Amino acid sequence: MGLILFLLIGLAAGWLAGEIMGKKRGVLVNLGIGVVGAFIGGFLGNVVGLAATGLIGSVIMATIGAVVLLWAVSKLK
Repeated sequence: MGLILFLLIGLAAGWLAGEIMGKKRGVLVNLGIGVVGAFIGGFLGNVVGLAATGLIGSVIMATIGAVVLLWAVSKLK
């Protein structure tokens, strides 16, 4: 059940980040962005001393990480 929840959080975070950044992508791309964003968000949260607790906190941290990922990719292009 943990993996399914992690993937659902990643999918939600990837979709939210796409909406925030104005980038429309497919479901699998959103999932990938969200999952990578979850790792980035968790890392950044640890750096600044924030911890995501609960479902909403996890989605917020993953979304922040996904937005950072999309921003970094857009700067590299």
